[in-house]
Amino acid sequence: MSDKITGHTSADEEKISIHRYDKVQSEYINTNSFSALQKMNMEYQTPTKILIEDILELGQVSDDTITQKLRSYYSDSTLIRLVDDVEAQYTNLTELETTLTEAFKRLKAELPSLKIPTFYSQISAFNESIVVTDTLLGISLDKYMGADYPLYERFYHKYQRRTMESNRIAADCILSFLLSQYPIVYNDKTTLLDVMLHMGKLYYLTMEALEYNNISEVLSYTPDEEEWCEENQEKIWDTLVSKKQLNSSNINIICNLMEPAQYSKILGEKAPQLLGIWIGTNIIECYMINNKDTHMNALLSNSNSQRILKQSGYIEKIDGLN
Repeated sequence: MSDKITGHTSADEEKISIHRYDKVQSEYINTNSFSALQKMNMEYQTPTKILIEDILELGQVSDDTITQKLRSYYSDSTLIRLVDDVEAQYTNLTELETTLTEAFKRLKAELPSLKIPTFYSQISAFNESIVVTDTLLGISLDKYMGADYPLYERFYHKYQRRTMESNRIAADCILSFLLSQYPIVYNDKTTLLDVMLHMGKLYYLTMEALEYNNISEVLSYTPDEEEWCEENQEKIWDTLVSKKQLNSSNINIICNLMEPAQYSKILGEKAPQLLGIWIGTNIIECYMINNKDTHMNALLSNSNSQRILKQSGYIEKIDGLN
């Protein structure tokens, strides 16, 4: 693989290698290295453009003073420490590369038409965790320094920090990539069930690609949270049905169950975040068990949420818990 990032690797090479753009950033920020600046502008032209224009929003890469603005931005004492800490913690990414290689092999076995992106790592100054374009996937290592990383306390709530661990990178890469390939298309008729099942499909694929035992691993639930979900599965479902929320297009209801939060306002403080994804993935898992001849491509293109729910057997499973 060439050091220059240009797009998809040839025939989606078997081994995924992560280009260390973060090390080039670090060299430029710390030493004002001309050779590092050349690499940023020549070998990492697209990642540099994305960083400057889209992530940091410093201006256009064509601006005469943009490189000075970039170095000045990272000269903040907090960011200088962040850059040094990232480089100290992530001396190599061999284990992550191996995990991603195996995961994307499994993913392509399910979805052969997928084009594996070219991977690179960066330091986004606490901005985007994963960046996906048509051909690239950027990993912001500074967003995965560990839940107890001291600098995070100023910027993130505890419920946000819990997912900022290095063992989250692979899952976030796969989920972000799949969302770029199969985005949710919202309209005024999009229901909570539609979103639950769409995300459930992507989380199910992520679970399978990483060979996780259950969806709780993808969601980074604690054992207590997983136990709460299992014990209250019937209650969760009954609440969604009785309050007529499954077919609701209310964006507040959808966000409450599908996006990170301290707790679920609908189901109480003991309920963990992302319960809609937990339920949605369980429905898809039931569907795949009860419809073994269904190919994942067909399921991804099936937008009939009510039919998927009915054919999944999930309602019968819930009724059996009584």
